[in-house]
Amino acid sequence: MCGLGGILSCGTTHTAVVPLDLVKCRIQVDPGKYKSIFKGFSVTVKEDGVRGLAKGWAPTFIGYSMQGLCKFGFYEVFKNVYSDLLGEENTYLWRTSLYLAASASAEFFADIALSPMEACKVRIQTKPGYANTLREAAPKMYAEEGMWAFYKGVAPLWMRQIPYTMMKFACFERTVEALYKHVVPKPRSDCSKGEQLVVTFVAGYIAGVFCAIVSHPADSVVSVLNKESGSSAFQVLKRLGPVGVWKGLVARIIMIGTLTALQWFIYDSVKVYFRLPRPPPPEMPASLKKKLGIQ
Repeated sequence: MCGLGGILSCGTTHTAVVPLDLVKCRIQVDPGKYKSIFKGFSVTVKEDGVRGLAKGWAPTFIGYSMQGLCKFGFYEVFKNVYSDLLGEENTYLWRTSLYLAASASAEFFADIALSPMEACKVRIQTKPGYANTLREAAPKMYAEEGMWAFYKGVAPLWMRQIPYTMMKFACFERTVEALYKHVVPKPRSDCSKGEQLVVTFVAGYIAGVFCAIVSHPADSVVSVLNKESGSSAFQVLKRLGPVGVWKGLVARIIMIGTLTALQWFIYDSVKVYFRLPRPPPPEMPASLKKKLGIQ
């Protein structure tokens, strides 16, 4: 059921912001033509019509549904596995490291599932005239480069998505903890389900802003790499330079902040609907309080 929550949260949200993602990718690969978010939208609509803003929706939905399945599903698995290895007291003391390790492990596998569809999406969105649909793009890419076409971007994806996901989960978990401790005027157990979901949304948006910033340079490399044939990630990074890798950051902050907030909101809502366990923010174990002399 956690995997189902991941599919719904990632697949639907990423598909909903395809127009913004398309413009963001075009700013990254052709900043001379697409100088800003608004310019990007106007040029795209002028050249391709309003329907052109939906280019790449199919690989986006399929790819990010698979990624969400692995990301959220494996995160819960790895968090339990690593927690059992650490024990109750160390799980509390090292909880941030636990969130980081579990999310990184989950994202490693999630990106392998995402890579083929991400490659198709970027090729459709950033190479005019190449293909308009997934059915056109995938066979054409395979004929030109074989399976390498679908997995040449997996290393840059790891560079982009693993830091992103580590920030997404660790920042979210600690922000929820901080909100209930310092902002929400009553314990989580006394909050209604609706109030708890509002806290989830706010914490998700805060986490999303930081996610966008730490992962943006690698995202720029992925966009350019999947547009071109024959380039390596290092060659693209060298060509973009320290300024070029930050093109499209504003669009991505808006997109990722909204996405991350909605993903956590949907994921938590699925847990509420199916009455799945939703552990409260962690508290210091009684045994550790006794050791430290805390009443």
